[in-house]
Amino acid sequence: MAFFTLALVIGVIWILNIRDQHRRIRILASVLGQFQVEKLMETVADGYLRALGEDDAERSSQVWNMLGQAEITLNEQLQAFVQAFDKVDAATTRFSTLPLGLPFAIKLLPGSSADLHDLLHIHARGIDTLVRNEAGLAQKEKAFTLTAELLLLQHSCQWFCRSKALASSRMMARHRTPHAQLLAAVSEPTRTAYRQLLG
Repeated sequence: MAFFTLALVIGVIWILNIRDQHRRIRILASVLGQFQVEKLMETVADGYLRALGEDDAERSSQVWNMLGQAEITLNEQLQAFVQAFDKVDAATTRFSTLPLGLPFAIKLLPGSSADLHDLLHIHARGIDTLVRNEAGLAQKEKAFTLTAELLLLQHSCQWFCRSKALASSRMMARHRTPHAQLLAAVSEPTRTAYRQLLG
C-alpha cells in the first residue's frame, strides 16, 4: 500500500511538472516564434566554425565579412524579441532557480526564483556589446566569446522551459560544454550580472 501511495504521489508531481513546463514553453514560443533568432544563431555559429577552419586567408576574410552582417541582423532580431517579451505578464515569467523542476516551487520557495525578463536583458546587453565590439576584440576572440554568450542564452531559455539540470544536460549532449565552462567563457559583465540574478 505504501508503495502504491508513493508511486501515486510521484506520478502526480510528474504530471503537474510536465503541465507547468508546457505552459512555460508556450509562453516563450509565442514571442520567440515571431523572430528569426534561433535560425540566425545557428547561421552565425556555423559561420564561425567555417571561418576558423578556413586555411586560405582571403576566403577566411570573406567569411568574416559576411558574418559581420549576420551578427548585426541577429542582434537586431534579439533586441526586438527581448522588447516584445517585456510585454508578457511578469506573473507568468518567473521560474525556479532550483536544479530540478518541481511543481509549485515558485510559490513555496519564492526566494529561489528569477524572472526571465531580467535574464533576457542580461543576455541582450552582452550580445549587443560584443556585436558592436566595444572592447575592440580580435575576430577570433570576439567569435569565441559571442558563441559562449549565444549558448548561454540557449541554456537560459531551456532552464526557463524545463529546469537547470535538463538545460545543462542538453548543453553537454549537444555542445559538450559544462554550464560552468560556458559561464566562464562569456564576457565579464554578463557573467557578473548572471550570477547576481541566479546565484
